[in-house]
Amino acid sequence: MRSQVEELAGIRERVLAGPGEKATAAQKAKGKLTVRERIALLLDEGSFHEVEPLRRHRATGFGLEARKPYTDGVVTGWGTVEGRTVFVYAHDFRIFGGALGEAHATKIHKIMDMALAAGAPLVSLNDGAGARIQEGVTALAGYGGIFRRNTAASGVIPQISVMLGPCAGGAAYSPALTDFVFMVRETSQMFITGPDVVKAVTGEEITQNGLGGADVHAETSGVCHFAYDDEETCLEEVRYLLSLLPRNNRETPPAVPCDDPADRRCEILADLVPADGNRPYDMAEVIEEIVDDGEYLEVHQRWARNIICALARLDGQVVGIVANQPQTLAGVLDIEASEKAARFVQMCDAFSIPIVTLLDVPGFLPGVGQEHGGIIRHGAKLLYAYCDATVPRISLILRKAYGGAYIVMDSQSIGADLTYAWPTNEIAVMGAEGAANVIFRRQIAEADDPEARRAELVKEYRAELMHPYYAAERGLVDDVIDPADTRRVLIGALTMLRTKHAERPARKHGNPPQ
Repeated sequence: MRSQVEELAGIRERVLAGPGEKATAAQKAKGKLTVRERIALLLDEGSFHEVEPLRRHRATGFGLEARKPYTDGVVTGWGTVEGRTVFVYAHDFRIFGGALGEAHATKIHKIMDMALAAGAPLVSLNDGAGARIQEGVTALAGYGGIFRRNTAASGVIPQISVMLGPCAGGAAYSPALTDFVFMVRETSQMFITGPDVVKAVTGEEITQNGLGGADVHAETSGVCHFAYDDEETCLEEVRYLLSLLPRNNRETPPAVPCDDPADRRCEILADLVPADGNRPYDMAEVIEEIVDDGEYLEVHQRWARNIICALARLDGQVVGIVANQPQTLAGVLDIEASEKAARFVQMCDAFSIPIVTLLDVPGFLPGVGQEHGGIIRHGAKLLYAYCDATVPRISLILRKAYGGAYIVMDSQSIGADLTYAWPTNEIAVMGAEGAANVIFRRQIAEADDPEARRAELVKEYRAELMHPYYAAERGLVDDVIDPADTRRVLIGALTMLRTKHAERPARKHGNPPQ
């Protein structure tokens, strides 16, 4: 027995050591950590339990029978993050370039099934070259099994993909099915077809980072939610995100003790937000003033910047915040902003995270490009997401709330539980100038001084239909509040709504706009 135990210890040493110093040196030369260094950064110290470390492939041909390394290029198991169970699988690029074969895929399938059964988050550390070509169609079938499990786990457990190397073809689709995608600049890329294929087919020449690097996906495509300069920072932020999410859809997000007083007055808000609706300001500063200790995690920070989606805490409880950003495109809704906010609202609803919506929106972005790009369809995604959400929903109108954009941004008419407004609110079909031009077109044209008459009628329209208490008088706003009381009012409302229960209609699933 002792000799066999010694043999086992030797095998385990080889498993932990990996494929050798040369492969490790090559990994380090690219500025990348090894697979076990990454897992150590992600999980609490000493908490990792590996599953199937001795697994080897059974493929033959093309020289594979002579190369049967332990783990088969993927490390799987579970550990804890801040004491809560998290499942993880991580590609080892040093072994077959992290390419997916039958045994490799089977290990991932098993850990995904375990995560779903245990009701715990799943984190994938991706650094793989796609399907293992030598294994043919069995490798492709392995990807199919991953995609099916991603879909089954969607909205049940949090799924986080961390891109730490080049991921092409099928390797890029699994992250797209998960809740959040993290990337590291310079070392990680995502694309369906690489630069060589692009050049062969279209003649376009482009680098890997130019085609599918972190900045491209964080700013242009919207595939990436978070981008960082190094792996250490990236994995630390993954830990922070996990601290804001529940383990599964049957639980609520973890609450923490809060030293920031729930009744703290936010006097600075009256100075941050100009009363003149045409003057811009930074909505991020408003959010920072309202939330606990000024801390929040913005999702998709660099994509569709005219809307902010963030996770934060109010009195220790996690909330999702959706807010127009007047500093970019005046805070209008366009195709990308609608898609960004819709996905965020759906994520919050799936994981029992209350939603606070901060409105300062002049409408949808007009233009041929937007209309031909399907702004109706994409805007409907946000409308559908809000209407379908059953978590506590509170909206706060800071200044402008015009037209269809007001309705879409969680107005009372589509199911917001409570709607508040500041004294600077303007809720209307459109701005006073535009409304007057439509309603009083003939009177303005017939006036001796059209400009003076227009100004007079604009003032009249604003006084009649756009004063700050018009909506409140008609029950469309629950209360008009002092901006300084915003934090206290939101926390009080969320405390009351914590036990909210909403019945869904009997159906297999809805058919949301695509």
